[in-house]
Amino acid sequence: MVFTFSDHKESCTEEVDDDESSSSSHPDSPEMDRNPSPPPEGAEESVEEADAIGSTVYSKHWLFSTLTRLIEVSEQGEGLEELSEELEDELCKVWDMAMDKDVASFLQEFKAPDILLGVIAKSHCPRLTEICVGILGNMSCFHDTCVSLSQNADLCAVLILLLGDSDPPTLLETCRLLVTCVSQPDVAPMWMERIQQQSATCSNLCFIMRSSTNVELLMKVGELVDKLFDEDEGLMKSWLSELPSESDRDKDTHQDITSSLLEAAIQLRKESPEALEVYLHALQLLTTVHEGVQSLVSDGGCGEALWRFLCEVVCEDLCQPGDPPLILQEQKALLAPAVALLSVLHNSLQTDISLSLVCSLLRILYLHTENQQSLPNGEDEEDKDVQLQVLVEMAVELLSTILTDLPKVRLTHNLLHEAQQLFIFTPRKGFYSIKLI
Repeated sequence: MVFTFSDHKESCTEEVDDDESSSSSHPDSPEMDRNPSPPPEGAEESVEEADAIGSTVYSKHWLFSTLTRLIEVSEQGEGLEELSEELEDELCKVWDMAMDKDVASFLQEFKAPDILLGVIAKSHCPRLTEICVGILGNMSCFHDTCVSLSQNADLCAVLILLLGDSDPPTLLETCRLLVTCVSQPDVAPMWMERIQQQSATCSNLCFIMRSSTNVELLMKVGELVDKLFDEDEGLMKSWLSELPSESDRDKDTHQDITSSLLEAAIQLRKESPEALEVYLHALQLLTTVHEGVQSLVSDGGCGEALWRFLCEVVCEDLCQPGDPPLILQEQKALLAPAVALLSVLHNSLQTDISLSLVCSLLRILYLHTENQQSLPNGEDEEDKDVQLQVLVEMAVELLSTILTDLPKVRLTHNLLHEAQQLFIFTPRKGFYSIKLI
């Protein structure tokens, strides 16, 4: 756009001449001061609209100035260990703003990821690193910006390396970002390849699972591992066979991925059923490949410890005597992977079968039968809960195997007698339902 000022200058000259002639014609009159004319109607609104980011009320100018300050501060390098309260507040505003799609796109166009990458690389301030990763994580929530971020190889490499950081909030934001990216089908293969190429990734995640007591962080790490295993069987197999490297922080006390998952699950048992569900599902995925089963049941594996843990969860935490039938619906997501793991382990380990486990499996079938009786007549098969059906089938299969192998396993002599005292079997609609006395 070309601006010309000639007409405006001439009009200004004419106004000056008029004022001078008026003044000269009235030499004795006092000099008159005049307020400037108001701006044209709507001018302020148009300026505000031009400064707004997309359809938001956020200011481009403010965002530019904040990012400029961020660059200036990052130049301090090792000298910066803490942020000023004012700058931290402003950066946190950017973090929140990045959850808006228009802002995320604008940040991408403004090359903010490159700026943030430079800041992260130089930062010796944990809070600054956390905020920068958090901004990138919010940007990755949108498909287009996630694709653009994922194509930045240097940025991705730095983010994966951050899994070795010692700051829990930074680790949490890093895991959130990685979970978001590997959940996007268009970019997941790129991330899988980079994660597998970075040899320290598995040991870094194992270290977090073994040492952290932060429930939120353990939850996100579990989600990341579960997603990686679900998406890439090759990566899962490579991690199962991974040996400690020279860079492993705990190579002398190295623990494999299976024992690390179990240790985190034990930590989360009483803290977060939702997080425990994630870890049990990840462990179940391991048993879908031969290498995973072998890592559990081989000498030195954690199969027996996992068996004992699962028995405690199923027998002490879930589907207790007196629970209403609907409890099965609430607990099915935890019960399904637990029963699946017990089935695999029972087929491979010579373990004691407790009366409590038999009773818990029977109780699952009883509660399911009670729920079935409460359904309206004529309900279509497609309306049934698939996950619940799978759970019931696995419980039936495991119970059948246990009862078949009764003479082969070490059981207390009065197991059957006690079971008869606890349960009464009554035929109902062609299926033996179980009624607790």
